[in-house]
Amino acid sequence: MTSSYERIKSECKQKGVLWEDEDFPATQSSVFYHQTPPFTFQWKRPHEIVSNPVFVNDSTAQFDIVPGKMGDRWLVSCLGVLYLSKGLFYRVVPADQNFDKPYYGVFRFRLWWCGEWLEVLVDDRLPTINGKLAFLQAQNSNSFWPGLLEKAYAKLHGSYEALKYGTLLDGLADLTGGITESISIKVDTSILIRPPLLHSLLDTTSIITCTINNGTMAQIRNQTEALPNGIHIGINYRLCSMDKVLFGCKIWPPVTNNSHLLLSYQAETIMGDTVQLVRLRNPLAQTLSKSSSFNGDWSSFSSSWERVTMNERNRLVEQLDQGEFWMSFYDMTQTFTHLECVHLDSDTARDEPQLADKSRRWLMRLYQGTWKRGVTAGGCRNNPDSFHINPQLQLFLSEKEDVIISVNQHSVLEPKVIGFTVYNLNSVQNLSGCLSKNFFKKHKSLVNSQYTNSRQISHRCSLDPGRYLIMATTFEPAEEASFSVRVLGSTIRLALLETQTMLLLDPFPLLNSNAKISIDSANNNNNNNGVACSTAQYEPVFMQLADDQRTLNCFDLQELLEACLPNDYIRSCASIDVCRQVVCLMDKSNRGRINFNDFNKFMINLKTWWGVFKMHTKEKSGILKAERLRDALFDVGFQLSTDNISILILRYMRRDGTLRLADFISAILHLTMAFELFKAKDTNQDGIISMGMTEWIKSVFMC
Repeated sequence: MTSSYERIKSECKQKGVLWEDEDFPATQSSVFYHQTPPFTFQWKRPHEIVSNPVFVNDSTAQFDIVPGKMGDRWLVSCLGVLYLSKGLFYRVVPADQNFDKPYYGVFRFRLWWCGEWLEVLVDDRLPTINGKLAFLQAQNSNSFWPGLLEKAYAKLHGSYEALKYGTLLDGLADLTGGITESISIKVDTSILIRPPLLHSLLDTTSIITCTINNGTMAQIRNQTEALPNGIHIGINYRLCSMDKVLFGCKIWPPVTNNSHLLLSYQAETIMGDTVQLVRLRNPLAQTLSKSSSFNGDWSSFSSSWERVTMNERNRLVEQLDQGEFWMSFYDMTQTFTHLECVHLDSDTARDEPQLADKSRRWLMRLYQGTWKRGVTAGGCRNNPDSFHINPQLQLFLSEKEDVIISVNQHSVLEPKVIGFTVYNLNSVQNLSGCLSKNFFKKHKSLVNSQYTNSRQISHRCSLDPGRYLIMATTFEPAEEASFSVRVLGSTIRLALLETQTMLLLDPFPLLNSNAKISIDSANNNNNNNGVACSTAQYEPVFMQLADDQRTLNCFDLQELLEACLPNDYIRSCASIDVCRQVVCLMDKSNRGRINFNDFNKFMINLKTWWGVFKMHTKEKSGILKAERLRDALFDVGFQLSTDNISILILRYMRRDGTLRLADFISAILHLTMAFELFKAKDTNQDGIISMGMTEWIKSVFMC
């Protein structure tokens, strides 16, 4: 099958033109959709900007990308992390592209988007100001992959302006396909990170970076300030490895300063005559001046090296690559505020040579679903009456381990507030379907993530062997969006809990009874749910409308119900559609007519259904929230799968997300007819029926 990329090239070749992307046109709206800039962008192709453009310059390993006049530094930092991982880089930026002839002005990139790898095509027209690129660009070369990749990313977001509200963690996830995690290094003066944790992270198929985040993302997004030791704010320094250095001196560091900190860290940092070091790499080293490089202890010209043997110094210095430097573990905890990690599953990490020798490889399990109003959008656990309708994912662990759970929403322009909750299921026996709301009212949650409007939220937790329930939700009920849940671990399985459709009780218990219902029997079944108290009063009106065989058609039934039902609200059940359903359901002679005994049966059941309806309309009498339809139908006797509930919601839910009594009654009649037809055809009672075209069309219109 020909790809879109090849098809576009073929069409441009036939027409002798360069491609122009109609989905992301070269207009002002593609750059800014809310703000109006004080100038007009000129869109130029690379050949119009420089005489000899190149796509990727393989002759140098230097990363020389700068944000330009209007680009985002957080995105530059993301690309710096990606560029240092060549295997991952060339999956996102396919290498078989260039500006050589034949040239058609189309480029393709691969980005992790909405739970899958997506190929994004863009033309090569880029926004410029005074003949220079306005956004990301190479500082010392004619490489155009940064600007073109940025354009592909902006296309997914809808505009360049939308990138202003992006975050580094989201960017790293989109560029690598991994799950991102932010780990605080310290809280106040308490250090949360210890060398064993760093060793564990470095042993997995993960990319570990260190960053300084002392403010909100809006405050630090484009900061370039440097600390006195040369470390820059807003740059993610790659954590490459850890090592220990052997001293020729007994005392390090001097105990005259911060002696209380020295004592608290002696066990971690000073091991006899050794100190723990970390090897870091600045991905933007090429774009910064030499005076702004790291100049603290263990930097290239630090006096710290005078206290180690020449062999030790040579051994450590030989490990350094361009832009790399050593820093003590203690200084790292005092300089940086967060570790920002990208965890890659074994399949994703396979293409990256730097991760080939890792001892622990993440196993990833993925579920993609939707929050659908009235069906699976139940909101967080603050909504006890609807929380249980959210998708329920069962997680299995065969041994104790740390797992990382990530929820990613696919709403980009209007993100919802999302999060997730985990419950322990080890005490639940014979679990065969979705858990009811009673479970969540009686059991406490085990893990609760934060709720934010980020595109992705992740949480690391240590779990014992067993079964667990993951509930990914929006904060408010009835909010619709698609989402992905990914779980990383070593011995994990993930499965969706689903309720099977079945008939628990007969919702129409008198339907198949041939016995006539006496007036007294009908009266005794009346629970005074708002329908007239005696069916005896209906008979004269019934006979007045009946034919000579004492039967009514659907039009007569509508007139009878309008006369008999006590108020306008209950009288809404007298619609012609409901009356047709009643006649189709109860008429066994195919004449389209019912007798008074059939009418009595319907009225008795109507009272029962009205009672169930009232039980589930708490806030406002007479209005049923769509989120409660599943439970209301369950109390009538129907256990329905999510797919079946989805069809009913699509058919009956009103604009305000509610159902009225007539909608509820009609749904019951539809379901009753469907179960009756299936039961009649399921002669082998194996849950499988065979129908011809005529029978199928008849059943569709009957229901």
